[in-house]
Formats: sequence, C-alpha cells, structure tokens
Amino acid sequence: MKTILVAGGAGFIGSHLCDELIVQGNKVICMDNLSTGHKNNIKHLLKNKNFKFINHDVIKPFFIKEKIDQIYHLASRASPVDYQKFPVETALSNSIGTNNLVKLALKKNATLLFTSTSEAYGEPKEHPQKESYWGNVNPVGIRSCYDESKRFGEALLMAYHREKKADVKIVRIFNTYGPRLRPGDGRVISNFIRQALTNQPITIYGAGKQTRSFCYISDMVSGLIMMMNSNFVQPKNLGNPDEFTILELAQKVKQLTNSSSPLIFEKLPQDDPTKRQPDISSARKMLGWKPEVELDEGLRQTIEWFKLLPSIRNHNGN
Repeated sequence: MKTILVAGGAGFIGSHLCDELIVQGNKVICMDNLSTGHKNNIKHLLKNKNFKFINHDVIKPFFIKEKIDQIYHLASRASPVDYQKFPVETALSNSIGTNNLVKLALKKNATLLFTSTSEAYGEPKEHPQKESYWGNVNPVGIRSCYDESKRFGEALLMAYHREKKADVKIVRIFNTYGPRLRPGDGRVISNFIRQALTNQPITIYGAGKQTRSFCYISDMVSGLIMMMNSNFVQPKNLGNPDEFTILELAQKVKQLTNSSSPLIFEKLPQDDPTKRQPDISSARKMLGWKPEVELDEGLRQTIEWFKLLPSIRNHNGN
C-alpha cells in the first residue's frame, strides 16, 4: 500500500485518478482548493478510511505529516475560459505550486508526476506532435499563462532532477473527456453536449476545420498511473491519436443526443491551435499504453452522465 498525494484531486481528471488509486489499494490524500474542482466529485470517497481531503491551494506553503510515496500534480486550471479569467493564479499554480510540490517530494523521498499539456506545442508546425518537438508558442499571448507556465514547470522539474536528483515524471496531456466534466468550463465536448441536450445552438469557432484528438478519462488515468510507476523521466504524450475536426465532433454529438440544435459559426479565438494530434509511439513502446475507448462509446457514456445533471434536467422539465 502506497500513500499518494493528488494535488487537484477534486477536479475532473484528479477525481477519477483518486478513484482508481483507491481501488488499487492505496491511501490517497486529495489536496484541492475547489476553484474548479468540486466536492461532489469525491463525496463518495470521503468516508473511506484510506482517503483524506485537504482544502488547500498549492501556491501557498503547506506541510503534510504523513509519509508520501508518490505525488501527482494536477492542480491547475485547464480550460481556456478558466485560465484566461484567472491568468495569474494559473501561472503561479504551475510555477510556485510545482516548486512547492517538488520540494515536498524531495523531503519525503517521493516521486512527483507533473501533468503538462499538449498546449506546450502551441500552434504546431509538426503534425502529429512528438515529444521531441519544441513547439511554437506565443510567450505573451492570452494562452501563455497556461502553456508557458506548463513549459516552465517542465523546465523546473528537469532542473531539480539534474541538480538535486529529484525523482520526477512529465506527461503532456491531450484533450480528455468523460463524466465529471463541468458543463460550463468552455471545453469543446462539454459545450457541445450541454448545448445539444438543451437544444441550444451548437457553437463552432471558425469553420470547424481545426482538429483535436479526444482521450476518454479511463484511458488517461491508466496512462498516468503507468507513467508514475515507470522508470522514465522525459515527457510522454498521453492522448488518443484518432483525429477529428471540430465540425465532425459537433455532428457526432448532435446525432448521439438526437438533438435539434442548429450549428452556428463564430470567430476563431486568438492563438487557438488549428491542429492537435499526439504521436504516442513512445508511450506505446516504453509504457505499453494505448487508449482503448473509441470516441462514440466515450461520448455515449459522457452524454448519459450529463443527462443526470440538475441544470440539464431542469432545463428539459424533468
């Protein structure tokens, strides 16, 4: 049995990770300031003797008395709507927050896994993106609070690894979806499902020709755990390499929800990448990991979860 700290553990990915770590027989300490995470995501774990919740922001100093074997750092706003509204907090969570967690890892002789992002590649000139690609990022753009702070987090951890022998792991997460996505978080799948289920217009930015690759949450969690328990330090892409246009995604969601929502087109946001597809050959070879859930099946499960939300049920008169 390991004792594992999950920073950002009440969030979308973090809460699913907590679930799986508990199932595998570990003790889990979940730290979250509930800025985008929610207690509802972990309420089923609160009475579990192997689960502990701490309401705290990783930017601020903290002390944990328990022994810690592993630390997952997921404590950052991740949707463009969120991080553009709180750019300073976002930048600090991936810099000062990362520094606080790696110092804890050194003190506890623990392994730290940092969840970086596909946004580190910016508007990519390489397609699909390999980990060796250095990216094409606007360092002062409206998304830089997120993508540049993630890049800095990677650099900081490699500096600690080289100078102080910190045991660190880095993953670059591509678009992930599933139950517990926040309906109003601005991410494309949650937006489309919410709009489709309430028969509101489905908003597509640009012509919908930009592409994304969508990884179901269970696949992402398995990849994170496999990377944590591996011997690898350098960044690994985790995502589903199947590529879809945003217009294709909107049409899939509309079909699966039997929605009457019209499709409307609006101006493409600043610095929004036109292409996003992971090369996961390194994760396949080194970790033995690959995603298993096809987009249609993952969307069905996500749609069923959204149907149970009070905001959706109330809108539809249920």
